[in-house]
Amino acid sequence: MDLLSILSEEWVIRGLIATSLVGIMCGVIGCFIVLRNMSLIGDALAHAILPGIYVAFIIVGYSTIGFFIGSVIAGLVTAFGITWIQHRVDTKNDAAIGIIFTAMFALGVIGISYLNNSEGVHLDLGDFLFGSTLGVSNEDIYLTLGVTIYTIISMILFYRYLFITTFQPTIAATMGISVKTMHYFLMLLLSFAIVAALRTVGLILVVAMLVTPPSTALLLSDKLKNVIIISGILGMCTSIIGFILAIIINAPPGPLMAVVATGIYLLTVVFAPGKGILAKAINKRIQRNKIEQEDILRQGIKYHKKEKLTAAMLIDRLGYNPKRLRRLLSDLKKEGLIVTSGNEVSLSIKGFEKAEELVRAHRLWESYQVNKMGLTEGQIHDEADRLEHWLSEEILDEVDGVLGFPANDPHGSPIPQKKHKPLNPLLKLRPSQSASISKTQINDFIESELWELGLMPNTSFTVTEIAADHVRIKQNQKSIDIPASLASQINVN
Repeated sequence: MDLLSILSEEWVIRGLIATSLVGIMCGVIGCFIVLRNMSLIGDALAHAILPGIYVAFIIVGYSTIGFFIGSVIAGLVTAFGITWIQHRVDTKNDAAIGIIFTAMFALGVIGISYLNNSEGVHLDLGDFLFGSTLGVSNEDIYLTLGVTIYTIISMILFYRYLFITTFQPTIAATMGISVKTMHYFLMLLLSFAIVAALRTVGLILVVAMLVTPPSTALLLSDKLKNVIIISGILGMCTSIIGFILAIIINAPPGPLMAVVATGIYLLTVVFAPGKGILAKAINKRIQRNKIEQEDILRQGIKYHKKEKLTAAMLIDRLGYNPKRLRRLLSDLKKEGLIVTSGNEVSLSIKGFEKAEELVRAHRLWESYQVNKMGLTEGQIHDEADRLEHWLSEEILDEVDGVLGFPANDPHGSPIPQKKHKPLNPLLKLRPSQSASISKTQINDFIESELWELGLMPNTSFTVTEIAADHVRIKQNQKSIDIPASLASQINVN
């Protein structure tokens, strides 16, 4: 029997609908569970609802609604018990969770085992622990759909309250928002989600659906609303893929959903943009190249108007191997920061300005260390050498103001003063980069120079070359050479 034929069967369709709803619901609510460091409580509630199933079976028999009500009550009793011990008894928080949920789980196992030993009564414990999609009924689907809709509506209506009590509980309390009420409300939603996942994932593996998709989503976005949406989508996709794989290899769907969720998480750990291992390695390499290039510029300004700087001198001073130095010099030349002539290296106007910014950062931070941190002149160089690559212009301006705009550093060397520059100077663009002339320039002289060159406000152009003394741009098939000193003063968009 082929896969398409199997997927068209009624029990499979019911299972797919139920698992998709469970994935969405667990993914959405799981975001707040993870952010509040409540993953262990989720695991505790999942185990602790078994007594509720036992009591419900005793009272109303085998009933989906009965199991739901009994499980929710058991979950809330567990939540209240854990919270009471955490606040009223001198017991560690994680120990309180362990004490309550193991006791509740044990009572549930004892009760269900007792029932199964009775004649004519059978309540399969495995179905509740690991899930059983074969037993998913229309009633289960309606219940899961109702809980999913209720969860999503609750998240929309109470998003602000959940947000502030998650990240700023003290501020929430001062605003009159009950942090405890929101905590118990989240416990109620969590109990609903766990009970709804009984048939598909099971009690033991529901934690994977509550924790893994949100953890994956948090690696993909920093905005909570986006995290919630991504987590819901991941939960749904994980459930569907796990369910289909379970059919293909004839295995329980719950464990496969957990494995798929973990597999997606591990892939995200490696490949997530910004936060993934690969992205971090690339960013680290880029930052390393940036620091090494800036060290070369520092050497260039040090030898400015002195002896000629050569590649051999850079190798000796910085310790780079010749191959790496050639690549760094090539990159600097492409950006128009240096000019090479044989083995000699000199700074372009653009490179000189960049090097001056580094010198300013270095000497300002040395001054701050001596005047505000009480360090001696012999203690400050290495730290300033390291931080000069990381200090932003905003921080440097603040340090400059705090120090009273000093003219010299503690060694007596002059500190380059900040020049009045445009927000986005033309000289900082790279070859092949496109931009347009800004309407706002720093003075009338720049505007008149642009007018002489035929460059009006909002004129679009593309940078074709950055040389030592000029920048060449292309505008309407026309090449225009702009002196580098002027390019450093032209503001572009």
